[in-house]
Amino acid sequence: MTASRPVSVQNICHYMQQIAPLSLAEDWDNVGLLLGDEETIVARVMTCLTLTPEVAEEAIELGARLVVTHHPLLFSPVKRVNSTTAEGRLLLKLMQHGMAVYSPHTAYDNAETGINQQLAELMELTEIAPLRTRPASVFNELYKIETYVPELQLDVVRQALWDAGAGALGNYRNWSFNLRGSGTFLGTDKSRPSVGQVGRLEHVEEISVAVVCPANRVEHVVQQLRLIHPYESPAIDVISLKGLPDGTGTGRYGRLSKIMSLGELNQWVGARLSQPTVQFVGDPLMPVEKLGIACGSAAEFLRDAHRLGCQALLTGEARFHACLEARDLKMAMILPGHFATERPAMEELACRLASRFPGLIVTASVKERDPVQVQEWASRSDVMSKAMIRLEWIGDLIFLPVKTRDPCSSINLAWRLESAIPHRRTRH
Repeated sequence: MTASRPVSVQNICHYMQQIAPLSLAEDWDNVGLLLGDEETIVARVMTCLTLTPEVAEEAIELGARLVVTHHPLLFSPVKRVNSTTAEGRLLLKLMQHGMAVYSPHTAYDNAETGINQQLAELMELTEIAPLRTRPASVFNELYKIETYVPELQLDVVRQALWDAGAGALGNYRNWSFNLRGSGTFLGTDKSRPSVGQVGRLEHVEEISVAVVCPANRVEHVVQQLRLIHPYESPAIDVISLKGLPDGTGTGRYGRLSKIMSLGELNQWVGARLSQPTVQFVGDPLMPVEKLGIACGSAAEFLRDAHRLGCQALLTGEARFHACLEARDLKMAMILPGHFATERPAMEELACRLASRFPGLIVTASVKERDPVQVQEWASRSDVMSKAMIRLEWIGDLIFLPVKTRDPCSSINLAWRLESAIPHRRTRH
């Protein structure tokens, strides 16, 4: 049995960028390798939704040298790193243990097989499409990099281009175009040619190698090409390509397998995400045929979903005024929780990394927990009796069943306590 090749942080970063190209990230986001050395060899990797001190301690105890966290560790600009802040203490601990941190965040949200797509498939939607298509100039900013090498060095140079992040086109990897031709050059007195002699016009059989490259990798790819190229001064062409929309973008929407009432859909979402309670906005009896999906906290996609004919938007959480906006639009919102909509995809990512790198031990954090907890009461009558015992000293009390005034509900009917003391009774 042959031993597995050592896996570096760089190897994993390149694979992550195949799954979730960084060009898909929102402009305001901070994605990619945020901490650590690309050359570090890793034997264990841990994934998580958020890299908290508790999760970092778990990674250190396990001996993980790389943590892939969905939410960025460094989001706002950092002017100093010291032990006076929680973020500083966390960074110092990670650096002391030689750990690397990678975050795909919104690139993974928007990726072809990313979080929103996974949620859409989990809900068994059909005719899945993006809620918001990215402009071609932003999404498909590609360059063609072309160089010319002797045939004997072709395989080495081409592999270096691929390893550096070039050569990905749609669902295909290691793409290149190779054309045989003849090149000429004449080295001056100060030259050091690897082929031929100084001062003589040389004719060399060469292969033209062309690859596509995302804009954010061009500088790195060209740098690696110069290092590996056999020529002292290689000819390298970098050409901007006009991007064309390919149907990928942010969020997802599609048709349910059957029309459901909002109440039925709430139960379906809760069951699929293993959530005992689901907050929602809307009439539980309203029919839902098309569902919009935007993981995390993404109520800004509400109007996109409405424009596309969706009756409901599934997102993790929403601000109060976004709930009011949904009600005004006569749209439903389903809010199972930020953690519930994103954490399962980080568990799936651990499986994908383990499959891609068989020599690695890859696990999702087992200590990470949803910080938002739910306390359930046995019944409404139980709630009422407890409240009456606790508040009976106030005076005459009236409990009235009324429709909830909160636009974001966990149940359709809520009990409201009203104090009715028009006047104090007098004794005769």
